[in-house]
Amino acid sequence: MSAIISKTETEEKIISYNPATGEKIGAVAQTSAAQVVNAVENSQRAFKSWRETSFKERAKFVLKAREAILNEMDEIARLISDESGKPVTEAFSAEIAPVLDLMRYFARKTPAILKPEKINIGQLGLLGRSSKIIYQPLGAVGIISPWNFPFSIPLGEVVMALMAGNTVVLKPSELTPLVGVKIGEIFRKVDLPENVLQVITGDGRTGAALVEAGVNKIMFTGSVATGKKIAGNAAKTLTPVVLELGGKDPMIVFADADLEAASSAAIWGAFTNSGQACSSVERLYVEESIAERFTAMIVAKTRKLQQNLGSIETTDVGAMVSENQLKIVEDHVADFKKSGAEILTGGKRNGNFQGTFFEPTVIAGAGNEMRAMREETFGPTLPIATFKTESEAVELANDTDFGLTASIWTKNISRGKRVAEKILAGTVMVNEVLYTHGIGQTPWGGFKQSGYGRTHGKLGLMELVAPQHIHVNRVTVLPNAWWFGYSQNAIDTFRGFARHFSSGSLFQTAKLAPQMLKRIKELRKK
Repeated sequence: MSAIISKTETEEKIISYNPATGEKIGAVAQTSAAQVVNAVENSQRAFKSWRETSFKERAKFVLKAREAILNEMDEIARLISDESGKPVTEAFSAEIAPVLDLMRYFARKTPAILKPEKINIGQLGLLGRSSKIIYQPLGAVGIISPWNFPFSIPLGEVVMALMAGNTVVLKPSELTPLVGVKIGEIFRKVDLPENVLQVITGDGRTGAALVEAGVNKIMFTGSVATGKKIAGNAAKTLTPVVLELGGKDPMIVFADADLEAASSAAIWGAFTNSGQACSSVERLYVEESIAERFTAMIVAKTRKLQQNLGSIETTDVGAMVSENQLKIVEDHVADFKKSGAEILTGGKRNGNFQGTFFEPTVIAGAGNEMRAMREETFGPTLPIATFKTESEAVELANDTDFGLTASIWTKNISRGKRVAEKILAGTVMVNEVLYTHGIGQTPWGGFKQSGYGRTHGKLGLMELVAPQHIHVNRVTVLPNAWWFGYSQNAIDTFRGFARHFSSGSLFQTAKLAPQMLKRIKELRKK
């Protein structure tokens, strides 16, 4: 089911449904544009005091929130599962556990990452000058988060923004609004100061209003089409944005790979969260000599997967989040058939359930010329193509408008690393797949249509601060040689700067000393 807008006598409501059962879970308000502006203004006011808090004070709130999550883990996992359709197992493994690790890491490490940094300015340091960089918080940060990981993605970004000294206005997806509301409740329980974190609910209108409401940065995770709209609207006010968009992630399997491990990785990488991850394996390239055997392993393992309600412990693959998303998968599977590819297993809606379930689908004979190999599917499909040489594998993997993640499978680690450096993707894994978003210490983001900017890691934290350069001159008794009072003597001095000082050599710079003294004497007379 999709989120449905309903109107009462007083306000619009968004109704949230369990996509696996069609049951209503709850309802939230459709926040108006005026209310969004008010929230941002409150956030800006709260920023004035929040930015003055110490890292230690901020960390206390984050770690208290972490404890609150631990105390409510089962309830939170069930809410994530109910609202997104994913197995409750994945709510723990892909959402709760990774973000708890991220919270601990940034609560403890942010002071070291953002500590002032002294800059070596070379020989100018001998003239009594010094430079350093400090990191200033940005202000009110707007976070527009997706439905596929409705807890870990926004909460991780919230924590990093707060630790950097920013305030946050969070707009969760209209398909999973209750998980977003839960994040706000967690921080209220630990007495986070008022308006430091606000959660506003609504559809795309609310997100658009947030972009235009005067925030100091937008963090967006979602589709390429929406990302382009956000970037265009943000450009009108020069609001900086981080865009984490789609993927069409390749997996390359060489003949010398551990095929048992690689086949298990492939089906998990393609079908976890019903394939609804921007880092899902959407293109599998297998060396031709092993393709038949490897494909048979893939099919056999796929047929053993348990598809059921997310609330059942043994469920491997749950429901898709919405009817619209399922229709995209149906369209892509139809395109594969039309283009001559072969559906080896799956390929259709699972008729055993009322909700939006699509069978895990393995497709042979795929090729990059097919539309469904070029557009993001975001569903439980695994198309397989073959290659003969290493260079062909690299060419096929890079033949895409996207560049988020990729994986390479080989027992030859040197080759794995070599090929990894040739793949145009933000993260490339060797003998691992998909899960690196769960490593909060590492940067996350892509190339090309997969967006720009980074979340997570040091680079992600740097997106949430403004580097400020502080330069100090401790020697003011002497006039600066480059000040006014230009003359032939000044030109001779600056020629000396170009020839000797800019060389970086103390020996060469020493040759400039007589001319410098002559210039200083000239300035003192003036």
